[in-house]
Amino acid sequence: MSQTPAPRRLDQKHMTTSTAETRKLYQQVANAIAESIRDGLHKPGQRLPSERDLAEDYKVSRPTVREAMIALEIRGLVEARHGSGVYVTETPRAEAAEPELDIGAFELTEARRLIEGEVAALAAATITDEELAELAAIMDDMVVENDSDPRGGERADRRFHVSIARASRNSALVTVVENLWDLRYKSPLCRAMLERARQVGVRPLIDDHQEILLALKERDPTAARNAMREHLGRVIDNLLTATEIDALERARKEVAARRTELARRSAI
Repeated sequence: MSQTPAPRRLDQKHMTTSTAETRKLYQQVANAIAESIRDGLHKPGQRLPSERDLAEDYKVSRPTVREAMIALEIRGLVEARHGSGVYVTETPRAEAAEPELDIGAFELTEARRLIEGEVAALAAATITDEELAELAAIMDDMVVENDSDPRGGERADRRFHVSIARASRNSALVTVVENLWDLRYKSPLCRAMLERARQVGVRPLIDDHQEILLALKERDPTAARNAMREHLGRVIDNLLTATEIDALERARKEVAARRTELARRSAI
């Protein structure tokens, strides 16, 4: 009996990481995988290698692979199947010119973590009692909106962070923070990733915001910086969980293992 040949692994591509390179890293990975699909390395209906394997093949981080997968989904080349993995679409549509999907949620949140941590530290030294009261009121709105309207909760979240920037008394920092928030909605890639996070229940982190507010009330720049950085670090962790590709495969294996165990026990 002839053996089925093992699936071919992706060929290692040269991934350019120079800051002079205009094409973003996730786009390089997405284009390399798209080329492999066009060349027939991965055929319609075939499951792609795991996220871990793709990260090793292309010498990039797993978040970059996740951004590349979402970019390929937007282009109609792959689809995520619940409990199974990511597959090449059966009938991929004709590709138009490669879209500029701009900034992903991981890259954006990393920038926010660096910048807003320092903004919070500065605000802790200049914030007024009236501004603290405003932040507390926004926190109440965030709790209500989290319960009634998940998307609305983001509006309160944005107000909270922009208000902290205003409390820093630096108009340039206010503009930077506002622009970083606006990029969440201007970038198709970031929008897609955040939508996926919302679908699995990722919401503004109320406890984290409370810790930030407490540090500001104490006028402690170091504590405010740390609270903001820890908060946005957890946002990154939640995005990693929400966009976890391998979780689908793990879930499938766990279900299969449970079925096997039930079958074994039933046979006793």
